[in-house]
Amino acid sequence: MKAVVIRSINDPSEQRCIDIRRHGDGSFEWLECRRDPEDPHGWRVLGGEDGFASVDDALNAARDAAPWLPADPVAGAAKR
Repeated sequence: MKAVVIRSINDPSEQRCIDIRRHGDGSFEWLECRRDPEDPHGWRVLGGEDGFASVDDALNAARDAAPWLPADPVAGAAKR
């Protein structure tokens, strides 16, 4: 089963985001993505990490790796 994005949090410029994805086995991962307005490709994955037991564990690890991620991700939450 393909991983499903369950949360996407954009930075204020909307050129970077953190996606939290759930895998078929119930584990979670985070991915940091970037897009450039002049690039028609869209979002590109910059990095990430998987194997987390919960959404909170994945978000905490993403915060350590992406200092722009707000402490309260609901404030920066966005769909894409």
